[in-house]
Amino acid sequence: MSEHEDLDGGAEGAAVLPLIPEELGVHPLLLAVMHSIVFLDGSTEDCVKEDAAEEAVNYLATYLQRLKGADLLRMREDMDCLISYARTEKWPNEVIEFLTDFLEDFGIGGTEE
Repeated sequence: MSEHEDLDGGAEGAAVLPLIPEELGVHPLLLAVMHSIVFLDGSTEDCVKEDAAEEAVNYLATYLQRLKGADLLRMREDMDCLISYARTEKWPNEVIEFLTDFLEDFGIGGTEE
């Protein structure tokens, strides 16, 4: 998500996802990683230095690629849940696209839709 816009009323130039409700049951560590990636990758240079952000996002992707077995299955299920919720709530298209492409973009493989 490279749009330099405030999606949820945060600081100017900071890219953020909408708040994801606890009731969805999505793993909190996945949410933390996704919010970090959106902030690092989508915020303006006034908020984040591009080279440092790119390096951090690359490490996050590397760690996510280590997921296997039940952890990977859980992540895929959580992503499917998030995509469905985002569509139902009519979130901005760039957010839905980010969620839909997340696993493939980070070398983890696409969701099972």
